[in-house]
Amino acid sequence: MARNLRKRPGLLTPKQLRVLTYIRDYRNARGYAPTMQELADEFGVSKVTVFEHISALQKKGFLRRARHKARSLRLSDDIMFPDERPTRLPLVGTIAAGRPIEAIEEREVLDLEELFVSPHQTFVLRVRGDSMIDDRICDGDYVVAEKRQTARDGETVVALLDNGEATLKRFYRERDGVRLEAANPNYQPIRTKHLQIQGVVVGVVRKYRGK
Repeated sequence: MARNLRKRPGLLTPKQLRVLTYIRDYRNARGYAPTMQELADEFGVSKVTVFEHISALQKKGFLRRARHKARSLRLSDDIMFPDERPTRLPLVGTIAAGRPIEAIEEREVLDLEELFVSPHQTFVLRVRGDSMIDDRICDGDYVVAEKRQTARDGETVVALLDNGEATLKRFYRERDGVRLEAANPNYQPIRTKHLQIQGVVVGVVRKYRGK
């Protein structure tokens, strides 16, 4: 099983992760590992401190090293670095959907995992149907929802009805119950006194399919 450093934050210290990442990048660029002196120079510490970090990384199973060989540092095969997660995509700039704007190259990363960080547990559902199309939620889209049992008027909720069916609709309280309203004039509102809110939508993910 691959180790995910981000999901086990107590496993490595920030400095240990920096050392491990530097060794990875150095090997990728040159085909061999840095020496202890090169690591010490890079991080502005003594070789003794570097040896301490290397020893700790070996004990934790992230690094292998042959004795008495200068460039023998090797990373374990099952490491998954935080910056290698498939949810991280390069954010290279901004593009206008209206008037043209000046092209600006930005060196940032859009992390889908962190984009929907919430104090609540989140889950994803695939949308089937067009009842929410006027809210730009289309058939085949994925909605990201916070796991909540309450909602404010106007929020889009994942609701479980009395008949056991689940639906995605805007939520509104009324004097004698609740109104679930579609974002499509072809669908009539659902009025009910009893339902279970399973989540509140906080995002939409769409995979574009060109013709």
